[in-house]
Amino acid sequence: MISNISVASILDSNKPWLKVLSPLIDRLMGIHKVRRFYQKSQLAGKATQEFSQLFLESLNIEVQGTQGLFAQVPKTGSVIIVANHPFGCVEGVALAHELKKIRPDVKVLANNALSMFSEIRDYFIFINPLSASDPKNGKGIRACKQHLLAGGVLLIFPAGKVSYYRPEKQRICDGQWNRLPAQLSKTTSSPVLPIFIEGHNSRLFINMGRVYYRLKLIMLFREMLKHKGQPIKLNVGHILTSKLLGKFDDVTSLNDYLRLQTYLLDPKQQQGWPEDKVIEFSPIMKPADKQQLKLEIDDLPETQHLVDYKSFSVYYGKQDQMPLVVKEITRLREVVFRQYNEGSGQACDTDTFDASYLHLFIYNNADGEIIGAYRMGQSDVLLENGDINNLYLAKMFNFSAEFINQQQPCLEMGRSFLVPEHQKSFYGLFLLWRGIGEFVVRHPQYRTLYGTVSLSKLYSPMSVHCINQLALTPTNKVTAKVPFEHPAHPELSEYFVEQKGLATQSMLSKLVMGIESDNKDIPILMKHYQKMGARFYCIGIDKSFNDTPGLLLSVDLPKAPDKSLNQYLAQGKDSYLQYNQEQC
Repeated sequence: MISNISVASILDSNKPWLKVLSPLIDRLMGIHKVRRFYQKSQLAGKATQEFSQLFLESLNIEVQGTQGLFAQVPKTGSVIIVANHPFGCVEGVALAHELKKIRPDVKVLANNALSMFSEIRDYFIFINPLSASDPKNGKGIRACKQHLLAGGVLLIFPAGKVSYYRPEKQRICDGQWNRLPAQLSKTTSSPVLPIFIEGHNSRLFINMGRVYYRLKLIMLFREMLKHKGQPIKLNVGHILTSKLLGKFDDVTSLNDYLRLQTYLLDPKQQQGWPEDKVIEFSPIMKPADKQQLKLEIDDLPETQHLVDYKSFSVYYGKQDQMPLVVKEITRLREVVFRQYNEGSGQACDTDTFDASYLHLFIYNNADGEIIGAYRMGQSDVLLENGDINNLYLAKMFNFSAEFINQQQPCLEMGRSFLVPEHQKSFYGLFLLWRGIGEFVVRHPQYRTLYGTVSLSKLYSPMSVHCINQLALTPTNKVTAKVPFEHPAHPELSEYFVEQKGLATQSMLSKLVMGIESDNKDIPILMKHYQKMGARFYCIGIDKSFNDTPGLLLSVDLPKAPDKSLNQYLAQGKDSYLQYNQEQC
């Protein structure tokens, strides 16, 4: 089929005035130049993929970032692909062409202006974005839903119109996104793949649109030809699963989220972690002799034996009581921390604080191995001589005299780990906290826990930025010596403002899961502290822990939810709370 490159092929050609004015309109809009390009490039009558290939070659357009498409587009099953709309024409043809190399069942919801190219109509489902009441739009939307229900790939540019300068935002970006992709995702349970396309049309195009928005329509086809020799740069995100998207209660909030996740892919707004200080790793030290380890644990006073569960026992002690145990804990810490890009690079993870802090650990009696530990600092003991430097976290934070660790006896919690084999077990974290609970029952003067959650550099800095923006309740009583800093992303800043008042904990999880390529949520320890009613203060960079960000928090134990107190303090709950009442 040969294309009729004219405005008459797009609009109702039966109107007499259109027949008369069509040549003039074609020249005004630059369609006559497109027609010459079509003829010169010998596009007439070509098969769909051959047409698009020749179209891109004739414009000398290279599509970059396609490896992301091949990695993320599923080989089977429905998927909605959403993208920003910086140019107006070429990105739709280019993306459809690349997607067709992966899947045969690709459709693009497109402006009916592209219907003039009859050779590639097979790519498209056409709508009229300029007229919401056009009856053809309803037919197009139904076709989209049917295509997804049949397991197809659907590409949508939700803005419907090309990006333009938005004075209220002081930048060039898409206009309001149509909620159709969000609606289709919900009704068809389809995952969504966001793509950010770099660039924008010429300054002349943008400026003419600022003068009068309809001038953009006149210049759009000219812009298509102006793109000659310029690459189309794709920044492909990762699949946002239907399970994740199902967490949104309404289409509007989901629509805002999809737009945000798309714009967060803009490489100009992204920041990587600084180069690791630790670039060479010493071999991990040899494991402790199990028989000697058991003898040392058996010699601990019974009062330091806290909890038993099946083959596991929880103990605590000081380094001078159990040097081999602490040595093994430091070995295991290094093994685990290296998994999260937090290792010291030495044969074990240790420092001078290991000698003055308590070590709470889980021992597996069945195989004679330690499976997890926490390091606990007793603030009243460590600050007995008034030296704030006796606290590990004083290296990361400036504590004023009014901060909790200097006002009352507290436990500084840190250096927690579980060995890989037990990280997904229900009892691992439970036993650590059951041990902490039993310790405070026996030492009820400790009403507050404080410490940090390590925000592994396996998380994107953007995820840590979201935590920094949404999880904190700052105070002037503590500041980070080296604070975490990240440039403000305009779309993200606006999103925070628009979503203000909503459940920030739920929002934070959705944001992080959308940003992280493996869909991981916020750290499980952070979630655990949230359930205990923790207050998060600030994020500091731990210069002695491979520059890892640490989220400072405290937990007022007597005010923790009953469910947590029942779980971790068990039979000692009432006596612990009664001690608090007696102090009041």
